[in-house]
Amino acid sequence: MPTLPYGTRLGLAAAIGSLLLLGGAYYFQYVVGLAPCDMCLWQRYPHMLAILFGLLTIPLLVEPKVALVFALAAIIALFATAGIGVFHAGVEQHWWQGPQACSGRVPAGLSPEELKNWLMGARMVRCDEIPWKMWNISMAGWNAILSGTLAIVLTMSVLNHVREEKK
Repeated sequence: MPTLPYGTRLGLAAAIGSLLLLGGAYYFQYVVGLAPCDMCLWQRYPHMLAILFGLLTIPLLVEPKVALVFALAAIIALFATAGIGVFHAGVEQHWWQGPQACSGRVPAGLSPEELKNWLMGARMVRCDEIPWKMWNISMAGWNAILSGTLAIVLTMSVLNHVREEKK
């Protein structure tokens, strides 16, 4: 059986990892019933890009260098979602302040009418609360750990591949 070119294997690894992590997020949303906050949604977009870029490596089997570029873009998307996950986990732990729109902090200096409008438009799901955790790590934390680890492993693979190509 012929093996896939390196860029395609790399892209598929990124796509499958992101598909599993995104699937987990949708499982918690639609099966468990945990509504996502804004920052939870932000973490999903890079996963969608990683899946798209990773899958684009399949029709590029005959163009392995172009496939590798898309695979690298998928890895960058994994690093992006990991970074957002770190930021979100920090907001949940109150290490730093998150966006006002989803952290439940009322802006100062509002008139009564502005306060009413702000409260009526405020999201009910707060970014600075942890609705679920395993081993004392929130979903945002797990996304950061798993996405970051996958991105690092794939990056190390690329570095090894480049070293081997130079020989």
